[in-house]
Amino acid sequence: MKLVFATHNAGKLREVKELIGHKYEVIGLSELDDIDDIPENELTLQGNALVKARNVWNKYGLACFSDDTGLEIDALNGAPGVFSARYAGFTKDSEQNMAKVLYELEKKEDRSAQFRTAVALIIDGKEYLFEGIVRGKIAREKTGKQGFGYDPIFIPEGHKESFAEMGNAKKNSLSHRGRAIRKLIEFLV
Repeated sequence: MKLVFATHNAGKLREVKELIGHKYEVIGLSELDDIDDIPENELTLQGNALVKARNVWNKYGLACFSDDTGLEIDALNGAPGVFSARYAGFTKDSEQNMAKVLYELEKKEDRSAQFRTAVALIIDGKEYLFEGIVRGKIAREKTGKQGFGYDPIFIPEGHKESFAEMGNAKKNSLSHRGRAIRKLIEFLV
């Protein structure tokens, strides 16, 4: 079965292809020559995931899924949350986003946080939602070169290294997106 992953993010696409393996053929929007930026104007992760999946379904009629992920920091009342990608502005610059988070937490002792991913799947016009959560904390500085987004400042519970210091296999076994995608795979099987 071919599944369209409604993303332009090469890091996410690579991560999801590694998680799904050879069970399904997963393609991204660029493989459909789709360069349109799908607006993420909803106020929930589930809402944004559904908007992106519906966009692909309505355009191409292909089985598809999408995700939206938020970093939810306890000391910031759940921020950046649904606004994680554009926390420091609409340029979606990861370095600026991390710098803003580190600045806002500079004088805070509570650095607990979680990553939450919502995945929306549409097959034959029917919609399904899956969620994955991983608890952890925000580091005091960036470490590691792997991954993307907030990975260099997020340390999952029970670990001393950030997601950006872990290899893909280890990160995928622990991550919010990994947990949500495994639920999607279990549903498809």
